[in-house]
Amino acid sequence: MKKHIPNLLTCCNAFLGALAVVFAIKGFLLTAALLILGAAIFDFLDGFAARLLNVKSAIGADLDSLADVISFGLAPAAILFMWMSFCFTNLPPELQFFPLTILPYFAFIIVPFSAYRLAKFNNDERQQHEFYGLATPANAFFIAFLPFAADYLPLLDNFWVLFGLTFIFSILLVVDLPMFSLKFTTYSFKKNWVRYLFLFLSAFLLIAFQLAAFPLIILLYIFISLIMLGLTKVIQQ
Repeated sequence: MKKHIPNLLTCCNAFLGALAVVFAIKGFLLTAALLILGAAIFDFLDGFAARLLNVKSAIGADLDSLADVISFGLAPAAILFMWMSFCFTNLPPELQFFPLTILPYFAFIIVPFSAYRLAKFNNDERQQHEFYGLATPANAFFIAFLPFAADYLPLLDNFWVLFGLTFIFSILLVVDLPMFSLKFTTYSFKKNWVRYLFLFLSAFLLIAFQLAAFPLIILLYIFISLIMLGLTKVIQQ
């Protein structure tokens, strides 16, 4: 029976992701965002359980990706669609006409980009210890909590800013850009100082901004990854 435990946890991930889609479309964006957060917890637990019980399987890996497409692709896209639709109504009346009214639907391009990113991850042996492209849970956290970060960053309730971010973060999912992983192979500070720094700054942001901190944390993650890439290239030269 133990071989089914990780898959059961993965199914819980998919279930919460599906619920997040429903709540997002009904306009309960906070509930939807928290459900995505819950799905991420199950996403962590299924991998942890598979390693702990030594029951890794190809089916488990495929099931995990299918669940992630729902929870970290479709669910955040639904939140973004609702938030963009709301912000679209704040545009001048002369801009609220067809075909511009279909622009909020571009939020759903996140779904195919997320699916491609997950397929790429499953077949890319380089991504055992670091990521190439933004991980789907990180992308989901950035998008799902944008409406709450808008209280601190007014630009995030600007429709055109959201429209641009949709394409930028979709590309970040699949671009061949090295980004550090939070997987610890050792707890040595010297070997993990970047991870410890990121976790410390993330904790500070969470205390200061609470739910609104998630987009800021993901921006911090991308920024640190770019700095590390730049330092690596300088050292190699």
